[in-house]
Amino acid sequence: MPIGRRLAAAAAAAVFFAGLGVSSGVASAEVTSSVRSYVTFTEPAPFTAPQVKLKLGAKGAAVKQLQTRLKELGYEPGKIDGRYGGATMTAVWAFQKVQGIKPSSTVASKTWQALEEPVAPKPLVPRGKPDRAEVDLTRQLLFLYKGGEVILISHVSSGSGVPYTEKTVWQGQERIFRGDSKTPPGNFKTTWRRSGWHKSYLGELYNPIFFNGGIAFHGALSVPLYPASHGCVRLPMHVAEELPKLLGTGVPVHVRRTARA
Repeated sequence: MPIGRRLAAAAAAAVFFAGLGVSSGVASAEVTSSVRSYVTFTEPAPFTAPQVKLKLGAKGAAVKQLQTRLKELGYEPGKIDGRYGGATMTAVWAFQKVQGIKPSSTVASKTWQALEEPVAPKPLVPRGKPDRAEVDLTRQLLFLYKGGEVILISHVSSGSGVPYTEKTVWQGQERIFRGDSKTPPGNFKTTWRRSGWHKSYLGELYNPIFFNGGIAFHGALSVPLYPASHGCVRLPMHVAEELPKLLGTGVPVHVRRTARA
């Protein structure tokens, strides 16, 4: 089982037991049995960081160690090839945000230390369905659960909140579209999807998976460190390539705002 899943499961267990008024250390056999299929308490495998400062464009063994560790913890760095490119950078951003580190493309002592002793991500919906997606609007993160375990954590960029007016030709007619560019919090479910590039009246969406009307998860060429979309949840392209294989139709999607650390 990937280490990231074990960490998330342990965090979910702590919340679950707290809700029952008991600590995980003194839980009854019955309680332990009832949640066994959702939690695993295995500690992450030992990891010794190379403590080499890495910047975007770096190459070599230290980069490969970084990519391998991120992958083990549930963060998708793209191809594990020893090359520090954009895909690995967005995985670093996601990891840093979960660990409470200011996101940066530079991997230095704080990030290496966190990779040695990572903090488990806390579920936004502790008693949610075993298969679900959670979007943290505050930290701009996506958490994908399968069987109660986190299998993917990704950096995202959601709605900017800046009202828009777009004039474009749509279905053979010139039309004007207006909106608020918001990704509203709430509970939704995945609905329809398209493979490859899908043209919408607001632009091109890669592998979109819709979950709230016209709001979708989709790949984009620009996924900055701030909310920038018209309302959709933008994903790095390499994550959008994999997501349709992992996220089915009718799966709960929980969109939340969280308290800042």
